Amino acid sequence: MARVTVFGAGAMGTAIAMHCARAGLDSALWANPHDERALQALIAFRKHPALSEHLPDSLPVHAPDELEQAAKGVETVIMASTSDTARSLARMIHDVVGEARFVVSVAKGMETETGQRVSEVLAEELPGAATVSVGGPCLASELAGGAPSAAIWASAGIDDARTAGAPLSNYSYQLEFTDDVVGVEICSMAKNVAAMGIGLLDGLGKFSDEQYRNAKAALFTKAVKELRALVEAMGGRAETAMGLAGAGDILVTSEGGRNRLYGELVGEGDDPTAALRQLEGRGMTVEGVSAARDVHRLARELGLDMPYHSSVYRVLFEGGEPLAVLDALV
Repeated sequence: MARVTVFGAGAMGTAIAMHCARAGLDSALWANPHDERALQALIAFRKHPALSEHLPDSLPVHAPDELEQAAKGVETVIMASTSDTARSLARMIHDVVGEARFVVSVAKGMETETGQRVSEVLAEELPGAATVSVGGPCLASELAGGAPSAAIWASAGIDDARTAGAPLSNYSYQLEFTDDVVGVEICSMAKNVAAMGIGLLDGLGKFSDEQYRNAKAALFTKAVKELRALVEAMGGRAETAMGLAGAGDILVTSEGGRNRLYGELVGEGDDPTAALRQLEGRGMTVEGVSAARDVHRLARELGLDMPYHSSVYRVLFEGGEPLAVLDALV
């Protein structure tokens, strides 16, 4: 049986590794040097601090100094990193995954320094394997618990995505496949910005009797339309933005997750920088903050009018009032 190793013991990496083990795959989870807090809990309690389920008994957890053991015989490498740590993680494992057929990324954003999509970064650093990008509405907490989930795996050669993903696909993790890598990666990034905007209204609603349900529904459709325009301008397909990677992921991330929570804190009145530090101090990575910058930059470069996404950017970086996101409806 082909071996699947997840490199990176964050919440999503751990959840995918748990799913692989439950699916009967020869799988392993490797904690990188930045996962020390999670590693202690995984070893002591067989449980990730951010997840409620315990690890399956069949899932081995490897410490940073056990990299060779974790990578032995690996065919499918799952990169559970942020967009800005994807390159450094790839360099850490480069020498021990040379025989791998697939490198699968669950990152949600672009590399800040270069503006490259993560698939482009991994193709540079691990050129011997086919690169696959994962998107879609899949919260780590539900995947870890075995709740029915769906995702979309994308590769320039769609057969690579199918071959890499097929062993993981079952009732608990239902997969679609596409060759629209650009579309999936842009959706995976921008959906976090849309979810932060919904969170802003959730935060505002705590100080009034107004739940903004109508407004949030309207902003959701606005976000999908703007995302579709961005995806097409970047060379992706409209159907990607309207499917799991786009509309589906905006919906689930707006209902739960770290980026919506960040928006809620800012909506309650927290300074954006202080809110980010608070969540990072709790071990949460909020990729939507850098994504807001990237989406704003891309819209400007491409000459796109994206009022909703731009309103979120202004709240985070230009001192705009959270209620200003409603201006996107005008």
